[in-house]
Amino acid sequence: EFTMGVDGSKVKGRYTFIYVFEEGQWKISQHHSSVMPEGIPTSQPISEPQVKNLFFLWNDALATEDPIAVANRYSKNAVL
Repeated sequence: EFTMGVDGSKVKGRYTFIYVFEEGQWKISQHHSSVMPEGIPTSQPISEPQVKNLFFLWNDALATEDPIAVANRYSKNAVL
């Protein structure tokens, strides 16, 4: 179960752990977690022209070679 950072809602999650045996103990080497596909809330689809426009905005920001311009393409409330 995941607690979403945006609104505190709970969704089903899946987890992967990779263990290694080091110095006589099992330790976590890698960990990954993600929302189960059926637990992802859906939203309204966007049109192909809207998707293309988003790519143009992203590419235009990259073309400036200005990291602030690129960072400004992210949501102010992004949860990473």
